[in-house]
Amino acid sequence: MSTAMIVTVVIFVLIFLLRMPISLGMIAAGTFYFITNGTDLGSVANHVMNTYYSNYVIIAVPLFIFTANVMNSGKVTEMVFKFATGLANGRRGALGHVNVIASLIFSGMTGSAIADASGLGKMEIEAMKEAGYDDAFSCAITSASATVGPIFPPSIPLVMYAMLSGASVGALFLGGMVPAILVCIGLMIYVSVMSRIRNYPREAKISRRDFFKFTLEALPALLTPVILLMGIYTGIMTPTEAGAVAAIYAIFVAFLAYKAMSFKGLFNIIKDTIKDTGSVSLMVGAAAVISYIVAREQIATDLGALVMQFVDNKYVFLLIVNVIILILGMFIDTSTLQLVFVPIMIPMARMFGIDLVHFGLVVTLNMMIGLSTPPFGMLLFITASISGTSLKAVMREIRWPIVAMLVVLLLITFIPEIVLFLPRTFGMI
Repeated sequence: MSTAMIVTVVIFVLIFLLRMPISLGMIAAGTFYFITNGTDLGSVANHVMNTYYSNYVIIAVPLFIFTANVMNSGKVTEMVFKFATGLANGRRGALGHVNVIASLIFSGMTGSAIADASGLGKMEIEAMKEAGYDDAFSCAITSASATVGPIFPPSIPLVMYAMLSGASVGALFLGGMVPAILVCIGLMIYVSVMSRIRNYPREAKISRRDFFKFTLEALPALLTPVILLMGIYTGIMTPTEAGAVAAIYAIFVAFLAYKAMSFKGLFNIIKDTIKDTGSVSLMVGAAAVISYIVAREQIATDLGALVMQFVDNKYVFLLIVNVIILILGMFIDTSTLQLVFVPIMIPMARMFGIDLVHFGLVVTLNMMIGLSTPPFGMLLFITASISGTSLKAVMREIRWPIVAMLVVLLLITFIPEIVLFLPRTFGMI
């Protein structure tokens, strides 16, 4: 690395240690690099704009954010929760199972772990608390189940990965279905075991008539992922167009089907979406600057050549990547991981002949596990705050759900067909 690059890295690390906004830190470090090298900042800005902000795929991100915000308001979460309660009918620890099932259903509408934990999660935790479940257990299973959101389609992180790697969004969405279901199965096994050990209650059985009623009530919301995915896989819509249709349909559901939103509420949601989109855009732009520097310094190429001197097996490489992301995920925000570190790893994955759809699901699931990993897992803070539970207690309880998710991560790492089976079946790859 050049002297300018070394100093740039030092500045970036210092800003990270000082807990300044990471996007501003990347911009400051990048600006120092360009000034030191005498690079025209205008040409760099032009490169960023042409590379990212003319990218059709990235337009899907604010559309999915808007859909998530709409679906996270009003009666939608309540309808999903009731429907999931019917599916978990009468089992011991039923509300724990409801928590997992509802998160899987809700993920098909929002694609966001934060939306799941902060919206649906609040309802789940309160219901479990009233039923006599341990607070830490309720928070842990809510945090863990929320990680399914960005794995099961649609998914904002998978759209971002598609933008970075050039992989098909449709193939990534299909590839995420089986891993998401496996995570849910692993978490439900955990719930079953803990429910027997701690003698958690059974819920009263729901009659077929009530379940049919719950299904009809939830149907408008449940159709959201069906419309979205069918539009993509039949070729009628691109993922970006599907995001627009999903956003319009979400408004229809909130206003007409559930009558749960006013024009004032819609205006507030639009404001929240603009704020979230601005934050994401700033992060993407800052990461693009760093990626430009990394490409100019040929860091990815040199690092790939170095790795290949010591590693000649793609599965060993994937294991190393998993360990690195798991460690970084304990301390660094997932957006930083995805936009700064993953682009460096993608060329190396290509060198090893790893399918980029497979690689995308491996790194995305790994990053989502980081949302529930101490000491800085965002979902742990959200759920602990909702319930008023000690963060330390939630961190103790999250251990076994993390083990369940790590087992699934290892399975999809070493058995690529778990991810690639559906995309190949539908001719997406």
